[in-house]
Amino acid sequence: MYPVLFSILAVCMALFAFFVRMKAMQKPASVKKILIPPIAMSTGFMMFLYPPVREITLFEVGEALTVGMLFSIILIKTSAFEIRGNDIFMKRSKAFPFILFGLLAVRLIFKLVFGIYFEYEVLAGMFFILAFGMIVPWRIAMYAKFKDMERQLQARNHTNQTELTVQT
Repeated sequence: MYPVLFSILAVCMALFAFFVRMKAMQKPASVKKILIPPIAMSTGFMMFLYPPVREITLFEVGEALTVGMLFSIILIKTSAFEIRGNDIFMKRSKAFPFILFGLLAVRLIFKLVFGIYFEYEVLAGMFFILAFGMIVPWRIAMYAKFKDMERQLQARNHTNQTELTVQT
């Protein structure tokens, strides 16, 4: 019963994340919007206060972090920014829905395959660590890309200001 319920909830959360992400792309990006998600997500580590979740070994933590970092490469490669007017926006990626739902499918398959070997609490903790290991490198890379675009925007605005001064 629980595996089916959690799988349905995972699909609902993926759909919610997809729609939130698409809506967010219509508004300018900011450092705050890039850095808050991993900081807010870090509160999830409180799940490890619950004794059954603490049964994760250091090896399993390392595995989850490694897989998360490998998955983050896909997100890093498909995330880009563009300058529109005087603002910086996330570029729409045609691959994003496929990546999101592909990661969900991989997660569900892992859950079905490894669910017989691990307690659900341990598996939940491992997936959290995997997700955290994925979001942190992705957001750090996004921050670096955003700062690069910000420098380009400032250089462009400085060039435009200089041209206006020279013309007058």
